[in-house]
Amino acid sequence: MDNATMDIVPHRKKRPLVDAEVTKRAFVDALIKLNPKTLAKNPVMFVVGVGSLFTTALFVRDLIAGSHNLLFEGQITVWLWFTVLFANFAEALAEGRGKAQADSLRKNRQETMAKRENASGVLENIAATQLRKGDIVKVMAGEVIPGDGDVIEGVATVDESAITGESAPVIRESGGDRSAVTGGTKVLSDWLRIKISVDPGHTFLDRMIALVEGASRQKTPNEIALNTLLSGLTLVFVFAVVSLLPFALYSVKQAGAGTAPDMFSLVSLLVCLIPTTIGALLSAIGIAGMDRVLQHNVLAMSGKAIEAAGDVDTLLLDKTGTITLGNRQAVEFIPAPGIKDEEFLDAVQLSSLADETPEGRSIVALAKEKGLRERSLTAKEARFISFSAQTRMSGVDIGHRRIRKGASEAVFRFVKELGMAIPDEVERQITRIAQAGGTPLAVADDSRGLLGVIHLKDVVKGGMKERFEQLRAMGIRTIMITGDNPLTAAAIATEAGVDDFLAEATPEAKMQLILKEQSSGRLVAMTGDGTNDAPALAAADVGLAMNTGTQAAKEAGNMIDLDSNPTKLIEVVQIGKQLLMTRGALTTFSIANDVAKYFAILPAIFGALYMQSSAHGPLWNLNLMGLHSPQSAILAAVIFNAVIIIALIPLALRGVSYRPMSAAQLLRRNLIVYGFFGVILPFPGIYAIDNLICFLQLAPGS
Repeated sequence: MDNATMDIVPHRKKRPLVDAEVTKRAFVDALIKLNPKTLAKNPVMFVVGVGSLFTTALFVRDLIAGSHNLLFEGQITVWLWFTVLFANFAEALAEGRGKAQADSLRKNRQETMAKRENASGVLENIAATQLRKGDIVKVMAGEVIPGDGDVIEGVATVDESAITGESAPVIRESGGDRSAVTGGTKVLSDWLRIKISVDPGHTFLDRMIALVEGASRQKTPNEIALNTLLSGLTLVFVFAVVSLLPFALYSVKQAGAGTAPDMFSLVSLLVCLIPTTIGALLSAIGIAGMDRVLQHNVLAMSGKAIEAAGDVDTLLLDKTGTITLGNRQAVEFIPAPGIKDEEFLDAVQLSSLADETPEGRSIVALAKEKGLRERSLTAKEARFISFSAQTRMSGVDIGHRRIRKGASEAVFRFVKELGMAIPDEVERQITRIAQAGGTPLAVADDSRGLLGVIHLKDVVKGGMKERFEQLRAMGIRTIMITGDNPLTAAAIATEAGVDDFLAEATPEAKMQLILKEQSSGRLVAMTGDGTNDAPALAAADVGLAMNTGTQAAKEAGNMIDLDSNPTKLIEVVQIGKQLLMTRGALTTFSIANDVAKYFAILPAIFGALYMQSSAHGPLWNLNLMGLHSPQSAILAAVIFNAVIIIALIPLALRGVSYRPMSAAQLLRRNLIVYGFFGVILPFPGIYAIDNLICFLQLAPGS
């Protein structure tokens, strides 16, 4: 990851892919999922399960009858069951990663007590589950916050690691954008007085628990469509394999020689023909995608929202706090003609010493960067003048000297009242700054007149231009939304590298823009935190609401960012695309890797059909891999078919490596990497397993 990207994406400690406890739990869940009702939700694996039951019944029959082929039949039966169990294990492992967190969260919810203020203002201890919207609670250092709410009094550090996974504590305080708190987090220092904002059962904790519970996860439209396709393919292959037996019997009868395939071989053929790899991993891919979003502290209301993020065509981004740092910064000092740099810097610093706004602090910092010694003044030495809406100026009086800083019109008026002229060069610089989208602040001294101009501008976050170029490469159009005038908006849009902008934005204008984009067939994503953003968040295909925002915004969006970081929308889009890429890549691999299994199992099954004097019959000549015997070939194909599921579980959980690219490039990459290697990889795999079977003498004729 380059430095530019690091400026945008917060550092996050990576969670291990799996741990011992989750793996142990997944083994148990895999057995539980053998329940026919559960298995029936996955048509592909349901067919494998039915085939496993069928071969089990045949094996028991032959065991009682004392068949000579029990070793082969038993191994086929065992590996068919392993195929089902491996698919269940993949899904259980994906669910288990979230369930482990849900168990911890549920424990917090059940055991937390709250100190609620009654009508008399007296604190009473009650269970957190008894709290209602509007209740006031007080939380002291070391106590767990009992429910979602807003801080109305106090400042404290809060440990949110139980929910967000971030170990660093955060500050929560009344007012501003850091007042929202989440139930289940812990106050580390001081105290907070909190107004509960939601009723029990609707908290962030409740929604997160419901999300990570596998039973409550709804399949997405794309997942349903792919399931339907896989079901159709499976049905076709079932009919094809069923029709092979009468065809084989007829062929043997007509030829007067040869052997028709047995039922174990036909069931093996069916399992190897149907797309078992993607059928086994499909659910795990979707669950893991939702888990990755949760790891980024984003609560998605459904998997559909994540998939929509992956298909987004248009991204609407607020300027302030998303594209820019959120506060104007001093970037340039321009002295008036005849004023030395040192004199101007000194006046600039003196006029800003008492200015505690971000703009004022940036002016002092820039003066220090330019080599001016940092100074300090006491109230005895100077009288500081605060900014007011009437004068539109601030400054300092030192003895008889008056220094003023403020809007150019106000400072010009101050200078003209002193009987001094305004240099033409200063007016030109002010016009230049305004046309560039900046804010000019003039500085004057009552003894020297106009001293110069400070250039304030919205500073675009580092790396944003590169991120927008990446989004453009992915075919996503970016639109900046701002309340600035068109001139300022155009300048910042050009610097940031967005594709378009909406200036002087109102709630109605945002809605019209979203509807216009959607009417053109595009999917739209946007962020918001205010009540005025709620209509647009509801209309957008992906609406990411800030957790520190209003309740209306959070209810309107289909995702909530616990970190309240507007740039998170870019990450969410990338996670959505990674989810779709992973599903597409593994589908491509699943279909491609069936080719090798055909070359292994078809000659093995039908090689004895027209057998005359040859040991295996003419169709055995299609055994291009040189496998040792028909039974070893069938067994090798079935074993590879099962083992490849386990081998691909890490990829399904982690997702394929993501790089921004167009849809055409993505298709080409999938075909080359997962299509080509999906065809090639099984050949050496099946060949190696066949040799191992031969070495261990696990199949007749090997």
